[in-house]
Amino acid sequence: MKKVSWEKREKKKVAIERIDTLFTLAEKVVKYSPDLARRYVELALEIQKKSKVKLPRKWKRRYCKRCHAFLVPGFNARVRLRTDRMPHVVITCLECGHIMRYPYLREVKEKRKRKKD
Repeated sequence: MKKVSWEKREKKKVAIERIDTLFTLAEKVVKYSPDLARRYVELALEIQKKSKVKLPRKWKRRYCKRCHAFLVPGFNARVRLRTDRMPHVVITCLECGHIMRYPYLREVKEKRKRKKD
C-alpha cells in the first residue's frame, strides 16, 4: 500500500476547497455575468487537472463539457427526462448546443425495489 505524504494530502485538500469555492462563486454570478462564471469554471478545471483530484460529484454535471459554461436549468440549460430504452436525463447547453446524457437507472431500480417491499 502506498503512503501518501502529508503535504500531498494537504495540497489535495486545498485544491478541493478552491474548486468548491470557484464553483460556488460561479453559481452566484452566472445570472448577471455568464462570462465571469465561465472563467471561474475554467479556473476550477485547471486546478482540478493540476492537482489530479476528482471533481466533487455535486459540480460534475453543472458545467458544459464543451464551452465550460456554468449550467442553470431554465437560464442557459434545458433539462429533460427520457424513458425510452434506458431512462436518462438529457441536459442541453443553450449556449453552444452541446447535449449531455446521464443515466438514472440506479434510481429507478431503487424505486422499484422499494415498491416491491
